[in-house]
Amino acid sequence: MRENARPVLTRFGPDTRFELRPTPPFPFRTIQENALERLKNRLLRDTLFELPDARLNADVRRAANEAAAVAWETRYPLLVFPALFEEKTRNVLRHAERQVSIRRRSLELLTV
Repeated sequence: MRENARPVLTRFGPDTRFELRPTPPFPFRTIQENALERLKNRLLRDTLFELPDARLNADVRRAANEAAAVAWETRYPLLVFPALFEEKTRNVLRHAERQVSIRRRSLELLTV
């Protein structure tokens, strides 16, 4: 130790207190994402149950994922998703009907 070192007297002021607010374990967007996923699964389950043809399952699931992706980019995804999902599902069903019609006409042309 140095010989010319002088001890420094320390004085402490009053204790400073502050309030800690607990942060949620995950951000709000995660909560909203989970709610959107639950809504998507519920609507998808109901729609798949009512489908006339099980071969359309993959297309309807794809439509649900696309609708969820588009809805997620909006300000109110939970509000927008059902309408987007309905529209995309309608397009899938319309496309499937058109494909059946085209196949039927093609078979008629081949048999003639």
